[in-house]
Parts: sequence; C-alpha cells; structure tokens
Amino acid sequence: MILTRPTTQPWLEPTTYWPSLQAATSELDPPFGVISLGALAHNTFDMLDRANGTPIRVASKSVRVRGVIDAVLAVPGYAGVLAYTLPEALWLASDVDGHAAITDVVVGYPTVDRAALRALAASPELAARVTIMVDSVDQLDLVDAVIAPSKRSAIRVCLELDASWDTWYLGHTGVRRSPVHSVEEARALAEVIVARPGFTLVGMMGYEAQIAGQVSKPVGKPAYGAIVRWMQRNSAAELAERRGAAVARVREIADLEFVNGGGTGSLERTAAESAVTEVAAGSGLFGPHLFDNYTHFSPAPAAAFALSVVRKPQPGLAVLLGGGWIASGPSQPDRLPKVVWPEGTKMLAREMAGEVQTPLEGAGAAALRIGDRAFLRHTKAGEISEHLNEFAIVDGETVVETMPTYRGQGRVFL
Repeated sequence: MILTRPTTQPWLEPTTYWPSLQAATSELDPPFGVISLGALAHNTFDMLDRANGTPIRVASKSVRVRGVIDAVLAVPGYAGVLAYTLPEALWLASDVDGHAAITDVVVGYPTVDRAALRALAASPELAARVTIMVDSVDQLDLVDAVIAPSKRSAIRVCLELDASWDTWYLGHTGVRRSPVHSVEEARALAEVIVARPGFTLVGMMGYEAQIAGQVSKPVGKPAYGAIVRWMQRNSAAELAERRGAAVARVREIADLEFVNGGGTGSLERTAAESAVTEVAAGSGLFGPHLFDNYTHFSPAPAAAFALSVVRKPQPGLAVLLGGGWIASGPSQPDRLPKVVWPEGTKMLAREMAGEVQTPLEGAGAAALRIGDRAFLRHTKAGEISEHLNEFAIVDGETVVETMPTYRGQGRVFL
C-alpha cells in the first residue's frame, strides 16, 4: 500500500461513496471491514497539514493493522509509533511476520508485564528501539525486581506529565493518568530516574484528553458545546505554560530526545507549543464517527464494516446478524456503531446494537431484503480491528488487497 495525496473527495457524496464500496465488496460475505484507500490517504495528509511541520507519531491502538501503520510511516512527516502495551511494542520492533522492524516505539502506558520486561531487558537491540512509560518510582522498582540493573541493557524511559486541568468550578477535567502534575513533581521524578542505574530518561509525554478526545460540537447540545470549547481554550493555555516549564526543568538534567503530546483532536494546538517536539495521532486515519462532532476538522470516513440482513420480522424492519461492537468509554448512545448505508436507517430504540442481532428501522431498512448488507461506522478507530481478521482495501470500485488486523495475525494485546 502506497499513500499519496488524493485530488478528489468522493465521501462528500454519500449516495455515491457508500454504493461504490458496496459494489467493490459485493463478493465478500459479511461481517467484513473495508478501508477506502483514497479516504485513508486524505486523512493521512490532512493530519500532516494540521500538525504544520511537527512530526506525528502513529498511535497504534487506534489502528491495529500493521500494514496500515507501515504505509503511514512511509509518508514523510510521520515518525515512530506510540504503542499501547509492551508485548505489542516488542512485536512492532522486531523483524517478524513479514514486517520490517519499527525502530522507534514508545509504550504509551506503564507496564507490569514481567515476561515482556525480561524480553526487553535481555535484548540490546529491542532495548534501543523501545521506550517504556513511567509516572512513579514504584514502576521503576518493579522493573528492577524483574531483572537487576547489572544484568540488563539500560531501559529507555519516558516520563508522563498529567495534562488534565483542575479548577475549582469544573473540578478535574481530563482523564486519570499520571500523578505527576506540577513542574516540580516532574523535575523530582526525573531526578530519581536519572540517578538510578539501568534507566535512561529520553522523553516526556502528556496527553490532553479533555482537548483531543472531547467532541466540541455535540449533537443537539449547543450550549454544552460552547462550554466545552471554552474549557478547551483555557485548558490548552494552562497546559502550554505548565508543560513548557516542566520540560525546561527536566531538560536541565536530561537530554530529552522527544516531547510528545496531543491527539487527533488537538493536533493544531499541541503542535504550536514550543516545548513539544512531536504529536501523537491515530484515530484520525480511520475517521470514526466520533469525529463527526468536532468544529475544526472533519476526517473522511475511511473505515467501516458491513453486516448481513438475515431477518425481516416486519416489512419496515431489517435485522442484521451481529452489530454489538460497542466502543469503550461511558455507556451512552454515542458509543454505538452508526448505520451509514442505506440512508434513512437507524437502530431500533428498544434493542439497539446486539451481540448477535441488530434490528433496523426506517425507510432504508424497509428497502433491505434478506441477504442485503448494511454499512456501519464504529465510534472509535482501532477497536473495530478487534472484531475483524482483515480489511478489504478498496480503491474506487475495486478491492486492491486485503490487509490483516493484529487479530488476523494472531496478535491480541489488550
């Protein structure tokens, strides 16, 4: 797969875009996943434009397709992977399963996987390619307990700074990640890391979920949307100042190779911070329907999945086999898949997306017959890959290749 900047945007006309994917995959039996090559390429280059010259590290949890990750990394402006588990990082950093090793992998979350830590510490090659995440001394102690510093290669370490925003009127805004919030807390942990044998502090990271992962234009909630946008502006200003100061203090004692921040929803803001050397993004490549509700960007719906109609309990209803591919996060309607084709179709309110069947209603559902299929988009990006062995890669009305997911390659990391 080679990604080049497209000159057309067919997805802007749903009445032709989805039928073209339908035609291309007409010989496939659902459930199956489909990726539009043109839409994926559009999203790849659109994110580069939004990052405005700041390198993008690919967030693998939002893709989970090794071939897509490889293709994106071949595009100038993308560099390295932000993995989600250490076993995944070790796999990505190895020449295995027909893929060349990715030589710069940062694990975005702390690890307590003892077997993976032993494998990392025992291999100078892997230890040079993989960086683990820490936010406490206890995590360093665990690594030392698994394999003593004198018996291992030095472990590359990234210090995570809490990027949430705390105010007396909103309380804690953001996700519960690192306990390291203040400039002095960051400096103190950095001093411990630098002083301990067997570790090398090479980076800092901070993920501002309240900015990157919070929709700024929620459907039917204009007043709430205004509050969210106000929060994001003020949170971004506070974080830029605090992160800049924390990075400066840590750089006094450690020669940091990178400072990572952001996500698909905050590329412009985070890339503009002088302290940040790279941004992380992955969800925007597939363009899940969560991103339909942002004000400042609109990715193409590159990835979708198809399910078969197996029942017609009434003329106006159509029942799909499967469909309960619910996204992680708070249990609410926006975690459900979205039916995008045929138009005029929605899930039956009393059942919604079920484990083995999903009833549909509406004009589109009435027109569906046994054996027809419907196309749906997932709320999030990489989670769709955990339900599929492969994606059909479509260019125009042709399946140009099939590409296995992590699961399809026998790799399930989380």
